[in-house]
Amino acid sequence: MKLLRRLLFTALLSAAPFVRAEQPFHIYAPSHTTGKLLVVSATPKANGLELKLTQDIKVGFPLSTITQHPTKPLLYVAPPSGEEGKAKGAVVTLKDDGTYLRHAEVNFTHPSAYLSLDRTHRFLLSADYGKGFVDVYALDDAGVPGKRVTALNEGRPTAHCIRTSPDNRFAYVSYVKENNALYQYRFDANTGQMTALEPKNAGPPEGSGPRHMAFHPSQPVLYFSNEQQLGISAYHLEPSGQLKLRQVCDAVGKAEPRDGVSSSDLIVTPNGRFLFAGIRGHTRPFDWISRYRVKENGDLELLGLTPADKVPWGLALSPTGQYLLVTAFDGATLTAFKITAAGDLAKAGSLTWEKQIFAIATR
Repeated sequence: MKLLRRLLFTALLSAAPFVRAEQPFHIYAPSHTTGKLLVVSATPKANGLELKLTQDIKVGFPLSTITQHPTKPLLYVAPPSGEEGKAKGAVVTLKDDGTYLRHAEVNFTHPSAYLSLDRTHRFLLSADYGKGFVDVYALDDAGVPGKRVTALNEGRPTAHCIRTSPDNRFAYVSYVKENNALYQYRFDANTGQMTALEPKNAGPPEGSGPRHMAFHPSQPVLYFSNEQQLGISAYHLEPSGQLKLRQVCDAVGKAEPRDGVSSSDLIVTPNGRFLFAGIRGHTRPFDWISRYRVKENGDLELLGLTPADKVPWGLALSPTGQYLLVTAFDGATLTAFKITAAGDLAKAGSLTWEKQIFAIATR
C-alpha cells in the first residue's frame, strides 16, 4: 500500500505543470502628464508583490504608448499627439539589471496610440488614433528606428492597434467608435511593406469597436477587446490571412447601459488558459477586469468580473505570467493581481503614482 501511494504521488508530481518561480522584475510606464518614464521594481514576497517607484526619468515631452524589444534591452515610447514629422518619441536603453541607462530622442512621422514590433524584430509598427495613419519603420542592427518604409491612411481616424500574425505574414489594424473596422494586410517581412487583402475590412459586428488585439499562443485565433460592446470578439485566422468571426463573448448583460463605459486593453496568459480585459467607467462607477477561460479550441467562457480602481486602462503580465498588472487612469494607481489556477484575480500589491498612465511594459 505504501508503495502504491508513493507511485501515485510521483505520478501526480510528474503530471503537474512546472511553473518557474517569479523573480524580481521591472514595470515601465510612459507619463502623458509629466513627460517622464516611470520605473517600478516588483519583488515577490510571501504575502504578495511589493511595488516601489525606483526611477522617474524626465524625457521632456508627453508620452502615451510603449513597447519593448524582445531580445535587446530596449524600450520604445511614443507621444499621443504632435505635428506631422515632429512627433517626439524615444528609444530607452536599459541596464542588465533592468533599470534605466539612457534614452535617445526619435522623431516619428505621426503620434501613436499603439506600438509593436514584427516577429523578426526588424520593424516598428505604429497606429495613430487621431488621424488614422499607419507607419512602419525599419530598425537598424542596434534596434533604432530609422527610415519609414510603409505609410498608410485608409481615410478614417481612431486606429487603435496594429500587430503582425505569429507567422509574420499578415498585419491587422483595428478602428474603434463610429469608424468600426478591422483592416487586414499581407506583411512583407523583408521590406516592411503592407498590401491590403481582399476584402480589406474583415467587417466586425456593428457597434463593437475592436480596440486592442491578442493572439492565442498555439491556436489560429485572434481576440479583440470590443471598446463599445464591452466584451471580446474571437476570430479564426484563415491560412489566407483573412479573419473569420467565430465568437462574441459579452462581459455584461444585454440590459447593462453602455453610455459612459468602454473596454480597454486585453491580454492572454502565456499558457493560453485565461484572457483578461479592462472595462472603464468614464462617467459612472463601472470599473472591472473581466475574466475569461480559454477553451482548448480557443473559444471563450466568461468567468466573471473583478473590481478595479477607477478607469483600468493598461494591462501587462509579469515575465512568467503569474501576475496581472493594471493601471488606473483616473485612480492614479498600479495594481498587481495574482492569477489563480482557476483564473481568479487576487490582489497582491498596489502603488500610488501619476494619473493618466495609458500603457505599461514589464521586463
